[in-house]
This record gives sequence, structure tokens and C-alpha cells, in this order.
Amino acid sequence: MVHGDDMKVVRHYVENELRNFNYLLGCDRTHQAIVIDPLDHQAVLSLADQHGWTIRVILNTHEHHDHIDGNPFVRQVTGAEVWAHRNLCSVIPHVAKGLVENEFIELGDIRLKVLFTPGHTSAHVCFVSIPKSPADSSCFFSGDTLFNASAGNCRNGGNVHDLYATFSKVISSLPDSTLLYPGHDYLLNNLNFALSCDEKNQHAAMLREKVLTLSGSNMPIMNLGEERQYNPFLRLEQPEIRHKVCATYPELSCEPHEIFTGLRRLRDNW
Repeated sequence: MVHGDDMKVVRHYVENELRNFNYLLGCDRTHQAIVIDPLDHQAVLSLADQHGWTIRVILNTHEHHDHIDGNPFVRQVTGAEVWAHRNLCSVIPHVAKGLVENEFIELGDIRLKVLFTPGHTSAHVCFVSIPKSPADSSCFFSGDTLFNASAGNCRNGGNVHDLYATFSKVISSLPDSTLLYPGHDYLLNNLNFALSCDEKNQHAAMLREKVLTLSGSNMPIMNLGEERQYNPFLRLEQPEIRHKVCATYPELSCEPHEIFTGLRRLRDNW
């Protein structure tokens, strides 16, 4: 699957239990590429070869094994450098460059901005593309921070309060037209959860019917405007969401950060 006019985006679905997505970003002008979280190293190497690209950089959103285990193989074959948040230089093997918030990454026609997005882990980063034309949509590579119809968990080195801050300060600022490229395909399961919180949400119900029989590789690419219609973690002010959380956890207040915390607890136990 390829998208984009200048920067090409190839999404690869990994046929594994965790339902990972790997992303290859290519520039046809320079024949160079960046790969994000290349768990399925054989597939991303093959895809790069098919498109005539040489992988120069490996970007990791965070340190969990299903996002970094392919690094050594891609690095060995291509000589690509591993780049991750600077706090992960001693955690992820062979990190050649420690990334910082709001840093820009450029390789040929590929232009990305580093967003510091703690929550799922303390040093998680996401990447958003900078299109040449303001009329073009950005691409948001969200790792395990934002999923279709849900948010990342905070069980393995994360913090739900940091995740709320990421949603309220970083994700909220991204335009509706921004295309979402998450680290995993959990769409159908997340839509079922979204409907358990807001059973009359027609956007969630219609999308659920659309994807009910689709494989992970055929899941649609949604934009943030669409996500804001059915993703409960982006709809904290909606009465149905607030009622669900407050009825389940009456000890919580109805402030947005507590609604978010309650939603994450609901999702963990769902």
C-alpha cells in the first residue's frame, strides 16, 4: 500500500499475534528510505527493494521488543542508523542519534517532525510528516500512543497522566486532515469498546460494519477528523462517555483528565 506524492508511505501489516504495522517511507527522487519500527525485517527489506529504495534510517517510536527486534537485521543489511529518543540511547542497542522534541528529520523528499509523546512509555516519540503543499495532508506515525478508536495502554513503563497530557497538548493540536498510521491494527476490537461506551454512536457502528470482515492488511487509513467522531479518548466532553466513566467509577470527578483515566481503566479491564 503506497500513499503520497513526494514522500511515499508503504504500510506493512505483520501477520503476528500483536498485529503490528511497519512503515516504509520512501523518496523516489533520491531512492532513499526511512523505516519505522521494522519488526518484520524481511518484509521491509523486500518492499524497499521492490520500490528501488535504500533504507538509510531506522526510526523507533519506543523501546518495546515488537518495535525494535528487527533493527539489527535491517542495520546489518543496509548499514542504516538507528534513531530513537535520546533517553533510549542506553536502552535500544546501537542508537546512533538521540532524538529531541520538535527536531526535524529530512531525507530527500521525506520531512518529519519529532513529537515527544510520553504515556505508553516515558520516552515515546511520534513522527508527523511536513508536506510540501499546505493543501496536502500530514501523516501521523503514532506508534503505541494513539490507535484507531483507542489509546495506548500504560502497563509496561507508562503513565496514564503523561498520556493524557500528550493527548490534550500534542494530539489535540493536529488538524482533522492528518492521516493516522498507528503501530498496531486493533481497529475492530477498539470499535467494539467504543460502542460499549457510546452505544448510539453511528460513526463507530458504520465503521465497524465496514471492517468486520477485513484483514489487518486491508484496514482503512483514517484521518483525525474521523477519529474524533468515534474514538472515546478524543471525545472526553461527550455526555455518553462521561456518564459511562462516572457510573463505573463514581469516585472520579468529571474533569477531562479523570474521564481519560477512567476510560483507560475501562479499556484495560474490558
